[in-house]
Amino acid sequence: MRWTPGNVSSDVEDRRGSSGGFGGFGRGPTIGCGGAIILLVLSLLTGKNFFALFDSGGTPQSGTTETAAPVNESPEERARLEFVSDALDDTQDTWTQIFQKEGIQYQRAKLVVFRDLTPSACGTGQAASGPFYCPSDGKVYLDLSFFDELDRRFGAPGDFAQAYVVAHEIGHHVQNLIGTADRRTNEDSVRIELQADCYAGVWAASASQRGVLETGDVEEGMGAASAVGDDRMQEMSGRGVNPDAFTHGSAAQRVEWFRRGLQSGRMSDCDTFR
Repeated sequence: MRWTPGNVSSDVEDRRGSSGGFGGFGRGPTIGCGGAIILLVLSLLTGKNFFALFDSGGTPQSGTTETAAPVNESPEERARLEFVSDALDDTQDTWTQIFQKEGIQYQRAKLVVFRDLTPSACGTGQAASGPFYCPSDGKVYLDLSFFDELDRRFGAPGDFAQAYVVAHEIGHHVQNLIGTADRRTNEDSVRIELQADCYAGVWAASASQRGVLETGDVEEGMGAASAVGDDRMQEMSGRGVNPDAFTHGSAAQRVEWFRRGLQSGRMSDCDTFR
């Protein structure tokens, strides 16, 4: 995939090396003496001011985010961050244009980059859970180490596989903007995920027309879509395949809907609810 290194998107919120904030959780219970002692010990051991997460009344602050400079950032991690930033901007620029043609204003999402754990308005984001979109705060959450898992564990290497992940999560943001994300049943969950795959394909179609894609990129994207199919995930966990427990769709379904978006390039062809 052709991209321009050297920049980090203004839509990226970098929480690596930070304890993050508690935005979206609202006000919680006050802390007692035992809690204060624990915070003191953590502050002394880590050199971070854990009391900064609380206001003067001992209550978690609402709507705040503590951002610190990245620590121990390797050149490889920096390059990955810049690539993800480029993919994010390209995806959101594409959806801005699509929305404009429909007479709708696109509201850009933030991409929160973190390590291990971070708070979100949808609960605690964990690296082990993989990337996710939180409709309550309109942000995508991503631990960059997930791409190592995507390569080594799921067998889906390549930069375009990473771009597909970003485009899929932004697809959920598109759903949130137009109201599709309000559907809640388990069957709807599968349809929502497949639609996000199709939206990722719509972006890929635009990228292809603009000469952004290179030979093998489409195959990387389809490989990533297939790798995270519910049947593949169930097989990897040692369980039998149970379609009734699907939440994202089978490998074949995910590839098919990504392909549909890629071939048509039209948002209207991504109606998985018909």
